[in-house]
Amino acid sequence: MISTNSGAAPAAETETEHGLSRSLKGRHLTMISIGGIIGAGLFVSSSTSIIAGGPASFLSYAITGLLILMIMRMLGEMATALPKVRSFTEFARAGLGDGAGFVVGWLYWYFWVLVVPVEAIAGAKILQHWLPLPPLVIGVGLMTVMTGVNLMSARSYAEFEFWFASIKVAAIISFIAIAASYAFGWTSPHGSTFHNLVDHGGFTPHGWIAVLAAVPTVFFAMTGAEITTIAAAESAQPGPAVAKMSTTVIWRILIFYVGSVFFIVSVVPWNLVRSGESPFTLALTAMQVPWAGAVMSVIILTAVLSCLNSAFYVSSRVLFVLAARGDAPKALVRLNERRVPTGSVLIGAAAGFLGIVAATETPQAVFDFLVSSSGALIVYVYMAIVIAQIRLRLRRERAGEPKPAILMWLFPWVSIAAILAMGAVLLAMAFTPALKQDFYTSIVTLSVAVIAYLAVRRRRRGAGQSARKPA
Repeated sequence: MISTNSGAAPAAETETEHGLSRSLKGRHLTMISIGGIIGAGLFVSSSTSIIAGGPASFLSYAITGLLILMIMRMLGEMATALPKVRSFTEFARAGLGDGAGFVVGWLYWYFWVLVVPVEAIAGAKILQHWLPLPPLVIGVGLMTVMTGVNLMSARSYAEFEFWFASIKVAAIISFIAIAASYAFGWTSPHGSTFHNLVDHGGFTPHGWIAVLAAVPTVFFAMTGAEITTIAAAESAQPGPAVAKMSTTVIWRILIFYVGSVFFIVSVVPWNLVRSGESPFTLALTAMQVPWAGAVMSVIILTAVLSCLNSAFYVSSRVLFVLAARGDAPKALVRLNERRVPTGSVLIGAAAGFLGIVAATETPQAVFDFLVSSSGALIVYVYMAIVIAQIRLRLRRERAGEPKPAILMWLFPWVSIAAILAMGAVLLAMAFTPALKQDFYTSIVTLSVAVIAYLAVRRRRRGAGQSARKPA
């Protein structure tokens, strides 16, 4: 990643950051973190992982969850060591310089701004079962509602997300309780069903390599926990909030993901799972839970709307931070009377509306290319954050600064292991047919961001030299 000032002091908090509201409470941040990582990917896309890994697929989630846990632990360390850095992307700037801050910020914004139309379209397709309207009309309606919610205030976004995430958490806990009771034979008419873990081809029907190969797909389903570092900037005590979220919430998410997938493959034979169909619905139907399909449709819709809401919020706040640092038009730092960066929200809304039109009114290849161009970006962003954590930790140790309240375990070996693991994810993407296009088009996106920074840096240097010339 580009660095123009590797020895620079950590990025300072700007006056514009003080302008954001401080209305979010601890309960909001907890549910924002949970809601950011539990999306429709768990309820639907987990079918792909189960088909690939068989009964052992829950181990793919465990491996990926540990990697996400390491990243969040590093964020917790940086948040406590640098309490004035109040954005996930700005840790890259603090550790690696302005170039990294520019590139990581724009890549992260691009990743989330593309999530907006993707989730709006997904929500429109679900609602079509109940509303006899074209996907374009429903998608535009969803976008209009979410734009209004995010323009109202940060608190309105947080309240919506609190209840969306609460429904998801309640659904997962209920599912685990029902499925556990069935798997242990307490409610099953035929006794325990754990034999499904070894029947039908064994525990690893496609081998252990298949379990590891499923990790890249699972990795993208589990990203989003870092959203809390962005939302924390609008809470009363950002540093402690991020520190708390960095580990406690991830353990809960690990239980939700690993526990629910484990009981799915325990309740039903893995080879009955079909790609694109919710394995949760399959398991609930097998356990003869009434209205299983309708209940899961509502839960999946809630997950989609939650992710849409979060994508709107995150993309607007990341763009706001970029503007505050001079990496985006300064006009985007302006706040309305409710302390909302209106311009940044409206740009996200415009991107969402255009994305919906591209997906529904133009050749599918156009929208597919846009989505694939963001496929590997989150891996690049996470790698930059990990490298920044290593450099910041070494810098503090050389300076003899006090240790922060949260430290990364077994430094630097676990941090290095996280980098190698993410490198393995990228390598797997390059050689997996279904992910190959995402990998290579994401390289194009990364290259565009780097070139854009080099152009901006050159322009700034030219402007600086002109300003220093005598009249």
